[in-house]
Parts: sequence; structure tokens; C-alpha cells
Amino acid sequence: MKNFVNKRAASLQPSGIRKFFDIVQKMEGAVSLGVGEPDFVTPWDVRDAAIRSLQRGYTQYTGNRGLPELRSLISRYLAERFSVNYPPERTIVTVGASEAIDLALRAVCDDGDEILIPEPSYVSYAPAVTLAGGTPVAVKCVAANDFILTPDLLEKAITPKTKAVILAYPNNPTGAVMTKEQLEALVPVIEKHDLLVISDEIYAELTYIGRHVSIASLGNMAERTVLINGFSKAFAMTGWRVGFVCAPAEIDAAMLKIHQYTILCAPQMSQRAAVAALKNGFDDGFSTVEEMREEYGRRGRFLVNAFNSLGLKCFRPKGAFYVFPSVESTGLDGESFANGLLEKYKVAVVPGSAFGSAGKNFVRCSYATSMQQLTVAIERITDFIEGL
Repeated sequence: MKNFVNKRAASLQPSGIRKFFDIVQKMEGAVSLGVGEPDFVTPWDVRDAAIRSLQRGYTQYTGNRGLPELRSLISRYLAERFSVNYPPERTIVTVGASEAIDLALRAVCDDGDEILIPEPSYVSYAPAVTLAGGTPVAVKCVAANDFILTPDLLEKAITPKTKAVILAYPNNPTGAVMTKEQLEALVPVIEKHDLLVISDEIYAELTYIGRHVSIASLGNMAERTVLINGFSKAFAMTGWRVGFVCAPAEIDAAMLKIHQYTILCAPQMSQRAAVAALKNGFDDGFSTVEEMREEYGRRGRFLVNAFNSLGLKCFRPKGAFYVFPSVESTGLDGESFANGLLEKYKVAVVPGSAFGSAGKNFVRCSYATSMQQLTVAIERITDFIEGL
């Protein structure tokens, strides 16, 4: 039957993250630092809003763009939190940020278009570009530069086929963040080559060095930026599968058509839960988000100090909830380190190579889990390293 399989789909490699997650699920006594999912439970008022929507019989389709109330709240949220102005009429509520990434790439890519992806990067970008008919082009970022995309790196990667660049800061897997000044330095290069920016800002609320800055807030960049965000990380709503995308009018129209024909709309119950998350967030000053961010910061500092004390040089994350230590000092690459650690000590980390070749000698560890689990993991990692 392989002759029936689409060649693009057949060429894809399985997710390096899910491979380890699936193994851990069947391994008794394992500790997983693999999957980036908050260990916090969705706030009760958000869950209650979904329950009430079911009780009231709100189980139908919504409009393709999503509930008008939710889109208005998203527009307000972006304006008040990040000084980004997209109207509700150019906002699409999606099935998580993942659908938004797919929509953006399918709306933009023609065959052979090059899409620049700063690496290390989230595992879905390159496959999504390939499935959309584009060509993913890795731009290797390094720890010495805090894993940020610099104007020089961007300029060197651009060819006549380059159409867009994906920005994903705060970054998964490194925890890197780009400041306003660093983003401003990219703008002249982007404008000079008439590039589109696809900005994945799913970790926007999880920064430890002040408020997140969106490239869409700079000058006229909103008119050449597709902004992607969602509720999974900041509001502990991964399983609700609700995100959103805002874009320039022409791209928004193309994305809406794809969304209409493939998804129709995000689940109404999830949308009503998202309404509650934003409404109550404005009422309480996003205190729940701030509490989660403070706890993540504490856990991140614990892991960074632990890895550095073990001789695994570790960049201090400025956002998201991952650390990305180098394991080069052990004589192993990330793949060998992760496999050995899982086999011998039942601790799951993700090889850095899952996030591109720039991550070959690194592993990603998520600290979206309890301090108790993190402590056990470090004890086992210590034993593993001492036994090498």
C-alpha cells in the first residue's frame, strides 16, 4: 500500500518528543522531563464555564472565525498586554496553536518557497513547511548568542526563494527570549527582502525578564506578521485545544478558507472556557498566570544550577519552561545520553537533535512538572553521569 502514501508524508520522521513520551507511558517508575505540558490544572472558573456551557446546551458549531465575544477579548488581550493591534475581524480561533501554524504555512507556501526556521526549534515547523509544499531552511543559532536570531544570520540565510521566517520566542526548546532591541535589529533585514514573519508566541506569558515583546508591535510589522498564540501554556489548557491566529487581510482570508474546509471551527465548549480565561484574567490582573510563572521560574533555576554543578553547561532560560543543557562534556551526544539515561535510570529527556542539527549535543528537559519529580530526576541523572 506504500504506493498510495503521499510522498511528502512518507518522507517525514516521527516526532522525537513523542517517541520518548510513548516509551515512558509504558515504563513503571519512570520520571518524564519530556513533554511540555503544564502540571497545573486548568483554573476552576475556566472549567466551570465549560461545564455551564454544556448544561445550557451550547454544543453546536460556532461561526468559522469563532465566537465574537472571544475574538473581541483576544483583540483586547493583545492590545493591552503586548501593544499589538489586530481587530476581531482578522482573528481566527483555531484548534490549538498547532492548527494555526499549519494554516499559516498552507496559506503562504507555494511549491519551492523557502521558509527560514531558526534552530533549535519546535519539532513541527519543518514538517509543516514540507507538507505545505515549501522548503524548510534551518538557520543555526548558538548558545554563545543566547540562541537568538541575529541580523547577520538572517541575512546570510536569505535567497531569492525565501518567502518567510518563523520566529518562536520565547523559544522551545532553549528558553531563549528576544528583547525589543534584538527584534528591532531584524526589521530592516525583513523589510529589505520583503519577507513575511510567522511569529509563534505561545509562551508569551511565560517570560522571566519582563513583559514579552511581539515583533508585530514594532512599527508597521503587524502588516507583515502572522501572529500565533493560544491558551495551552499560560492558562494550563493543553487538552482544550484552543488557539488563535491574526494576520494581514489577504493572508487572513486565505487561512479562513482553509480553516472552513478542514476544521470548520474550534469546539464551542473550549471557546467558552477561553472566554472565561481572558475575562477573569482581566479582572484579577492575570494573577493565576503570574503564580504559575513564578513557580516555573523557581523550578528552572533549580535545574540550571543542578546541571551546571554536574558539569553540563546550561543556558539560563529567559522564557518558556525548558532547559537545554549541553551534554558534550560527558563524551556523549544528546541521542546517546537520552537513550542511556532512559534505559538505565528511567528518566526521559528529549535529544536536542529532535529540534534540528544545532541541538545535536544537547538535551531538552521540561520543568513543567513538580519539584519532587525534578529532584528525583536530578538524583538519577547524577548517578548516570557518575557511572559513565
